[in-house]
Amino acid sequence: MSDSTEQVWDENLDALVASAQHHRLLMENDKVRVLETIIPAGERTAIHTHQWAGVLHIMSWSHFIRRDDQGNILVDSRTVESLQNPPKVMWGPALPPHTFENVGDQTMHIVAVELKS
Repeated sequence: MSDSTEQVWDENLDALVASAQHHRLLMENDKVRVLETIIPAGERTAIHTHQWAGVLHIMSWSHFIRRDDQGNILVDSRTVESLQNPPKVMWGPALPPHTFENVGDQTMHIVAVELKS
């Protein structure tokens, strides 16, 4: 680690490894990684990370709860005004270890273009 603010990313927690049933690689090169995420209603991912921030294209939406690796709620979309009618395209930050639970009644389907740094 080169400085105290740099995040260390465990390759075993990468979304494609730790939560492979919900994440699929569509394309990757040295500049971007394109992931498809599909989480059916009622399902919860395993603890995983997203090392790079990127653009999220929302194909279909459902309410969700994101928890940290200790189970603490980070985001409950049902309580965030801007997520009541989300845009079709939005920015997503890099995410440290977390789970994602689809608590809505629709499948959550996102295509993410992660920008490698």
